[in-house]
Amino acid sequence: MFLTHQTPVRVRYAETDQMGIVYHSNYLIWFEVGRTELLRNAGLAYTTFEEQGLAVAVVDAACRYRRPAHYDDQLVVETCIESFSSRKLTFAYKVFRENTLLAEGKTTHVYVDRTGKSTDARKYPLWKELERIVNENKEIPF
Repeated sequence: MFLTHQTPVRVRYAETDQMGIVYHSNYLIWFEVGRTELLRNAGLAYTTFEEQGLAVAVVDAACRYRRPAHYDDQLVVETCIESFSSRKLTFAYKVFRENTLLAEGKTTHVYVDRTGKSTDARKYPLWKELERIVNENKEIPF
């Protein structure tokens, strides 16, 4: 595992169902928040990708729900880059309430150009920066 970041999230009322439990699709939204903040914190905001004509499209998403989250819970989304190559990125996520694991998941993304066609990220200036940041931030797996 590489580069890890923790993002705080407070459960909003609109994210819960009639029983006051977080609706399942919101975890994928929180995963997006986590990966966006991880990249921004590393100095590679999504806007940097877009300015260079590159995007990262989700091609696979999974979430394992372990315990429910409720309205007004303070959570932490722990995000890391699990693997990366010139063609794709895989992020891993864990959602905690204090020390309790509520959910964990992964998303896999492929690099695409402005036309939406899969591309090799090494063709773009940000590749060297991404490669440097990820390799300098190797961490113990979570």
